[in-house]
Amino acid sequence: MRDLSITLVQANQIWEDKAANLQHYTELLGSITETDLILLPEMFQTGFSMNAERLAEKMEDSFSISWLKQQAKEKNTAFYTSLIIEEHGNYYNRGVFVEPTGNITCYDKRKLFGMAEESVHFTAGSKEVIVEYLGWKINLQICYDLRFPENIRNGEIEGKPLYDLLLYVANWPERRIHHWSTLLPARAIENQCYVAGLNRIGSDQLGHTYTGQSKLINLLGEELSNLSNSESIITCSISYLNQFEIRDKLPFLRDSNYRSFKN
Repeated sequence: MRDLSITLVQANQIWEDKAANLQHYTELLGSITETDLILLPEMFQTGFSMNAERLAEKMEDSFSISWLKQQAKEKNTAFYTSLIIEEHGNYYNRGVFVEPTGNITCYDKRKLFGMAEESVHFTAGSKEVIVEYLGWKINLQICYDLRFPENIRNGEIEGKPLYDLLLYVANWPERRIHHWSTLLPARAIENQCYVAGLNRIGSDQLGHTYTGQSKLINLLGEELSNLSNSESIITCSISYLNQFEIRDKLPFLRDSNYRSFKN
């Protein structure tokens, strides 16, 4: 199994201005030459807004998704991020995993942030989503999902782990950044997998400040990369072979309660 290179784009976001955000990302992405997967923050082209009805797009004619598909094709890399999507009269904080081929895998955020009334304006997703890309099994997550490990408990079925990598894209505020920095390695250790957590920086019109601290962590809870409070980009490779060898020496997943996986 080949290694996987992951690029974390820790960016500021312009409040509810899609065109300005897309232009800003275009400029940031110009420095990226070769990678397998690029992460952009939660609600990447609006910021964490509850104005769902005004800002939502539909999957079939979303210009933001068209932009992601074009970037994925040009850079020959996959993207993972989230945006506001309207479907059948409901609004979702929808994660989209966009491959260079144009194929899209969707994950609707299951745990909605009640303190911001996200649960009032959005409909929660109901399914775990694991996408297979370049041989890696990748579990798609969004921000507040990080606090609820019961939804993503890894295990083995017929000797094979359910997934190898967890992705979190977030707008996680500075006032609770210690929780972010604590829970990310916890998810890596308990699920014996790599974890990539991508957070934004800057501030929004609601008075929240964001200090980044985006990280890539291995299954031992060790940081492979850590971005501080600045707009920055980092690319780091993760090794499937190394993870396999550690799992083999420390077979904790085999001792877990196996669970059935429903797509």
